[in-house]
Amino acid sequence: MTKLFTMQPAEKYRLTLFLLLAASSVISIAVLAARAVTSESFRYLFLIWNLILAWIPFLLAWVAYVSTRLPKALMFILTGGCAILWLLFLPNAPYILTDFQHLAYPDSAVPVWYDVLMLVWFGWNGLLLGIISLYFMQEIVNRLLGHLSGWIFVTIVTALSSLGIYVGRFLRWNSWDVVENPLPLANDILDRIIHPLDHPRTLAFTVLFTLFFLFTYVTIFLFGHLMSESQGRH
Repeated sequence: MTKLFTMQPAEKYRLTLFLLLAASSVISIAVLAARAVTSESFRYLFLIWNLILAWIPFLLAWVAYVSTRLPKALMFILTGGCAILWLLFLPNAPYILTDFQHLAYPDSAVPVWYDVLMLVWFGWNGLLLGIISLYFMQEIVNRLLGHLSGWIFVTIVTALSSLGIYVGRFLRWNSWDVVENPLPLANDILDRIIHPLDHPRTLAFTVLFTLFFLFTYVTIFLFGHLMSESQGRH
């Protein structure tokens, strides 16, 4: 009976990671709630919705990762479906970092340092949810196509996500518009991909955010492997 409740070390780490992210998200919301109560200002309540959207790609990647243990036919159906939805929703995770631009219009009722820390909490959660979900999906690609394909996948996805963040922040499209307004959305995106020099702000933002996202991901990836090797030696 006890074997049913015995978890492998990797499963324990994944569960702990999930609980830490959940706790961090709760703290972020509590910080925002304290701001709203003390200042009687509900200016940043949209951060809660943004955080919920950031959790969607994480949960989709989690399901896809776990489904690799299922029979092959079912695995491909479930993993493929989750992968498509994950790619559509992934920009929502690091998107929260762009909410720092709201600091350009400070609220006199709240110290700027408080808003900075609050946005750091939300931005940190969004970035981590995106990075961890990307890691889960890279592991799936590694198993199916090899490690080189996995890193090519990471590079392409970070670039597409960065473009998606720009489209959401500055063109005001969102993930639901893939269904509600597919043609205008596709036209805006394709125009910027085919004629990048005609849209210098799009190009600059996409390149800079791609580098930031990619460097952050690789740094955390390498640090995690360094810790694993250190534990292995001990």
